[in-house]
Amino acid sequence: MAVYAYTRVSTDRQAEEGESIAVQERTIAGYAQMHGFAVNKVFSERGVSGSKPLGERPEGSALLAALKPGDIVITPKLDRMFRSASDALANLDRMKRLGVCLHMIDLGGDVTGNGIAKLVFTILSAVAEAERDRIRERISTVKADQKARNRFLGGDPPFGYRIEVEYDAAGKRKGARLVENREQQAAIAEMRSMQQNGLSLRAIAAAMQAKGFKLSHVGVKQAINRVRG
Repeated sequence: MAVYAYTRVSTDRQAEEGESIAVQERTIAGYAQMHGFAVNKVFSERGVSGSKPLGERPEGSALLAALKPGDIVITPKLDRMFRSASDALANLDRMKRLGVCLHMIDLGGDVTGNGIAKLVFTILSAVAEAERDRIRERISTVKADQKARNRFLGGDPPFGYRIEVEYDAAGKRKGARLVENREQQAAIAEMRSMQQNGLSLRAIAAAMQAKGFKLSHVGVKQAINRVRG
């Protein structure tokens, strides 16, 4: 029988703050000592999102490959190992059929051998998945609002715009927004005129490149079709 521990953090920053790997490992060590387990190996996932199924994570897949009948897996919290209800229940069923015990400390222990624990596990898995969907919806809403207000969301500015950094009264950067680049906006107007006169996107791109604008035919199409904010 082997005893394995599984820990995970989503970002490098989390590795140093909050739900750090060290904190999770101490929690597991205390639990293992209380139950007379000796942890043989810790599978630590760093900078991996919980939205990725366990079997598709580097350490998660290694853990699953190592499991043999009679083994024990300990993880501090449900959301460290699973965020999807379907992934959670599929792996729980797999471990049960293999004869592996899965201990989730936040759920009180072995969720493979206790009917009540499995019920709680099922409910919380669904709740975790629903919460993840809500977070995604909130992020989408915020991004849509930022875009509607012409806020800069990162990356390279689209052709026709430049980034303008904003500062508060104390001189601290508070964000950035997109403002029109007059030279490129004039180029966009010229490209639209070329298109109206029947020129192809490739021909327009060649004409723009001759004027010093690094645009492909795809970039021309995006610039022409982009609606001003």
